[in-house]
Amino acid sequence: MYQLYGQKDSGAAAIEAALELCEVPYRFIDVTAEDGEQALAKLNPLKQIPTLQLPDGGVLTESAAILIHLGLSFPKSSLLPPKAAERDQAIRGLVYIVSNCYAAIGIIDYPERWLLPADQAASEALINGARERLHWSWEVFADQFSAELYLGDETPGALDVLAAVVTRWAGTREHLRQARPGFFGWLERIDRHPTLAPVFARHWPD
Repeated sequence: MYQLYGQKDSGAAAIEAALELCEVPYRFIDVTAEDGEQALAKLNPLKQIPTLQLPDGGVLTESAAILIHLGLSFPKSSLLPPKAAERDQAIRGLVYIVSNCYAAIGIIDYPERWLLPADQAASEALINGARERLHWSWEVFADQFSAELYLGDETPGALDVLAAVVTRWAGTREHLRQARPGFFGWLERIDRHPTLAPVFARHWPD
């Protein structure tokens, strides 16, 4: 059985959604509990989530790597497109999100990691700049990758679930509602998919 280490309102939601699409058994381990945090530290010294322990005991970290692994391991899930050219673009999109959007969110959440000393004025300036860059990066994503996204008459893929999760942070959805309303509409369709909606409701009950 897969063991997924995460917590609510985190990137683990994308991996949980992908596991549901793969229709494979898994256990979600909440790292906010002391035993969960200790178990995570043994598998991943950075204590980053999501971390996925495979049925054979192997460990995968990094959201894009996990999603690509699941897509290749369970081709019937449609996490990755079967055609090579389309699959290449989906993988490109996954890497884009983690390298541009996730990176900016890390700065917004933990500005002290990037400042010496981390005084309040510098922290606020860094957060504001990172948020502006994040929102712009999602505009670029919407322009570049909208053709790769779920349109409501097919199974959502890895790129869909990662975009649906990572756009929930740092005011991104509110920004996209105005800046890229078509893309915002795609995200809402992904949210409502019958397999994904229960996962997202567990992470964002409000």
